[in-house]
Amino acid sequence: MMYFEDLEIGAVQSFGHYTVTREEVLEFARKYDPQVFHLSDVEAAKTHFGRVSASGWHTCAMTMNMVVANMHNHAQAGLGSPGIDELRWHRPVYPGDTLRCESQLLEKTPSRSRPEMGSFRSTLRVYNQDNTLVMSFTSIGLIRKRPA
Repeated sequence: MMYFEDLEIGAVQSFGHYTVTREEVLEFARKYDPQVFHLSDVEAAKTHFGRVSASGWHTCAMTMNMVVANMHNHAQAGLGSPGIDELRWHRPVYPGDTLRCESQLLEKTPSRSRPEMGSFRSTLRVYNQDNTLVMSFTSIGLIRKRPA
């Protein structure tokens, strides 16, 4: 199990593999972000996207899938997150793209009010199969300290 004490500032981690399908892009868009460039090839061709693209919010959801799988693979004593900062969608994500993540730990801080836990900030970058940056954000995570 990885605890607060095990986190190393500056550590970089590469993880994840998520192939984006057209069906999933359309389903997510219909349900959560029904803009024409997420739903119609004809309408998307009239925009700077050129073709149907995934919603940025869908990209966030696919990223979360990879983050949680990575946490389970490394048995992290995570306690959730109070939020993210500086979310940016750098390039469109298209059906057929394969996404992956890279994170770097920026800082860690023991909790003043909850001695059994701490927080950490890290940058998370998402790349497609061409190593093009498609999304980035700074995450804030909560994590247990090692039991005494």
